[in-house]
Amino acid sequence: MNSLIVLNKNDNVGVSQFIMPEKTKINGQDISTIDPIPFGHKVCLKPIKKGDPIIKYDQIIGFASKNISAGEHVHTHNLEFKEFERAFKVNNKKTIVDENADTFFNGILRENGQVATRNYIGIVSTVNCSATVTKMIVEKIKYSNILNDYPNIDGIVPITHSTGCGMNTVSEGMQMFQRTIDGFKNHPNFSHVFVIGLGCECAQVSLFDESVKKHNRIHFLTIQDEGGTKKIVEKVLSQIKNLLSEANDIKRTPESVSHLTLALQCGGSDGYSGITANPALGVAADMLVKKGGSSILSETPEIYGAEHLLINRANCQETADKLMKRLEWWKHYTSINNSTMDNNPAPGNKRGGLTTILEKSLGAVAKGGKSILEDVLEYAEPLKNKGFNFMDSPGYDPVSVTGQVASGANVICFTTGRGSCFGCKPVPSLKLSTNSAMYEKMEEDMDINCGTIAEGKEDIEKVGSKIFDLVVNTASGNKSKSEINGYGDEEFNPWQVGVVM
Repeated sequence: MNSLIVLNKNDNVGVSQFIMPEKTKINGQDISTIDPIPFGHKVCLKPIKKGDPIIKYDQIIGFASKNISAGEHVHTHNLEFKEFERAFKVNNKKTIVDENADTFFNGILRENGQVATRNYIGIVSTVNCSATVTKMIVEKIKYSNILNDYPNIDGIVPITHSTGCGMNTVSEGMQMFQRTIDGFKNHPNFSHVFVIGLGCECAQVSLFDESVKKHNRIHFLTIQDEGGTKKIVEKVLSQIKNLLSEANDIKRTPESVSHLTLALQCGGSDGYSGITANPALGVAADMLVKKGGSSILSETPEIYGAEHLLINRANCQETADKLMKRLEWWKHYTSINNSTMDNNPAPGNKRGGLTTILEKSLGAVAKGGKSILEDVLEYAEPLKNKGFNFMDSPGYDPVSVTGQVASGANVICFTTGRGSCFGCKPVPSLKLSTNSAMYEKMEEDMDINCGTIAEGKEDIEKVGSKIFDLVVNTASGNKSKSEINGYGDEEFNPWQVGVVM
């Protein structure tokens, strides 16, 4: 009951597995606690002088802001962030795919060769001004219960947001927004899509209509051209009713897991995130990559301080340079907005035991496993290279996942220690708990408990294999907890960058 998790023999802190009162003798260590230690927080293993590095994961997570005694609680009161040089060397290796160990899931093969994990109808607004009409259409379809007669259609999804106008039409922000809308309207998890604009906005539907030449399943309308609210709602409702039979006419067939792209996400992280759920998810992601599939890690501010670990795995110097360029962009972006890269973790993260962005990032990158880094994508940029990829995004979960789905992710794995609740239609989202206490408290929202790793009941590889199996089963149509609870209609949140005019 009074033991610590010590991750590496070089670490000078361990992580508490239980709430420890002061003067508690710690098993396996010749120390006792000096003050109370909350669950998931750090304990000093040996004296650390002011200014010396504090080591966890055999990596620097910060520096002592005062002398720290063995047995003392190590947290924000005595650990501070400082910049330091991080060594890295580009790997220049290639991902090896095991062609003889293919695994299959029950997917939906589209006419263009894409493979879906779900079968939704989407109503996508290009601007906030068409969001109400978008929701009206969806609500009328749901209220009519007409979809009950079409069991192969998973539902109808409103894609609404608060942007699409008031920006420079050739700006970086508009380019990001266009990629995001394009990624959703072209996503294979939509059988048919209606793109709804107002008519006078910056994000004109003409920005997105190249898809008409490729897909007859995408329809473009504007409220102004159709003659107002009632007319466009009636027209779209009529068109949807006419295509329901076609949308329902699908069947799931065995498809290679090489068609799966896994979004790697974490939110509401705690001191166990980098010990249990994140490395277990990394194992699952590696298993998928070895079978020809893909994974996307993101949240650029939350790899800061651990970027050297990713660069060490880059397939070439060009990929490494892309990642460094995005980090330099973020340093500039935060500075011109009177912020810094270490303005993280969040209050909830700190209550869970995390102290600096360095500690948070070192745990976060574990979601990416050990696979070779194949490419660095800009926000919502379509996936080009199979295997492990990094996509630039903020650390804010809904914005980050929105970009990952736009890039092509068709399953999401979301680790959490504090209990994040999240869904992102049209893609299923799996929730992985980092600790057993939270899992037991929020079992209706969590798909798998990774806290068994800290308890010594299962190892990281075994839990990682369970996660991989869960990904395959979910891709095959089994509902995630977030789908059962109805999450996913409100979580679309494109990254807004630049001046609002």
